[in-house]
Amino acid sequence: MNRWIYDFAVWVDGHDWSTALHESYYLYNWVESTHVLALMISLGMLFLIDLRMLGLALTDVPASAVARRLNLPMLVGFSVMIVTGVLLFYAIPVRTAQSLWFRVKLVLLLLAALNAWLFHRRLRAAPAGWELAARAPARLRLGAALSLVFWALIVICGRFIAYDWFDCSAAPAPLIATLAGCIDGQAQF
Repeated sequence: MNRWIYDFAVWVDGHDWSTALHESYYLYNWVESTHVLALMISLGMLFLIDLRMLGLALTDVPASAVARRLNLPMLVGFSVMIVTGVLLFYAIPVRTAQSLWFRVKLVLLLLAALNAWLFHRRLRAAPAGWELAARAPARLRLGAALSLVFWALIVICGRFIAYDWFDCSAAPAPLIATLAGCIDGQAQF
């Protein structure tokens, strides 16, 4: 699997646009800054919704009203965040693909997506009238709490990608090298 991911990253790295984006004096920085700003918008809205579900914020506002008002900016932010995240990978594919933090972040993103899907299923199945209560039902509160934890860890892992002390060129321990996707003799930047 690591060989396939590495070969894919090398193939992406061979594109002229990938090199141009990475070596651009301004464009890469704009993409990275846009990614962080979109993250702030989308997670800011999501955290307010989650905090409302937990009964820690906006308890006097019906949960459905909070979600309705914050859903559009949250989804716009997520859309921009996904596009810019793909561009960041596209700019530095080999080093990113061989980052333990990037791989952990991808697993956490999958868990956050699964949690969101389950949350919306539980939301539709929740008893009527709960949205006026200060706190959501227990299963929805669990989903909101998991959402906060997953996204906090995703942000932390995203920051660690740039400062990766498990870089393949540093010859990490064998287990870390396997988890990071290091290919023997293929120290990459």
